[in-house]
Amino acid sequence: MPGAIPAQFRQDPANYASSCTRLVLPSAREEEALQKYLFIALGGALGSIARYGVGSWVANRLGIRFPYGTVVVNISACLIIGFTMSFLGRHTDLGPAWRFLVPVGFIGAYSTFSTYEWETLVELREGAFGIAALYAIGSFAAGLGATWGGSVLGDLFG
Repeated sequence: MPGAIPAQFRQDPANYASSCTRLVLPSAREEEALQKYLFIALGGALGSIARYGVGSWVANRLGIRFPYGTVVVNISACLIIGFTMSFLGRHTDLGPAWRFLVPVGFIGAYSTFSTYEWETLVELREGAFGIAALYAIGSFAAGLGATWGGSVLGDLFG
């Protein structure tokens, strides 16, 4: 029966009470993993709020006929990820928390377009022009196709 007190504790209530209040500390590895996810979650929360705020602010000023808000978010995310990844690459003394907080959490929630652009830039810097072009054009075409397909499905089931 859920919530029942186990037999070994029924005879000695003090033993039951002490077992309920015993503090179990996480291992260093568990603590590190938890910290990583907390930084990602914090960055994600801030990034999604920033996306809404920036997108709304721009749309309210320039209108919604063209997705100015999204363009500003995506381009600013590219600027932020370019700066952050380059800066963190040169400052390896900074803890890994910054990588979880900014590029993964914040920018991940703010925009994934910036990651796509960063990965394309990495290929270009490495001289892999064919891969960069295939990735850029293929991602654009596949993304547009998936967006269209999702829209069709939404219309069918909506």
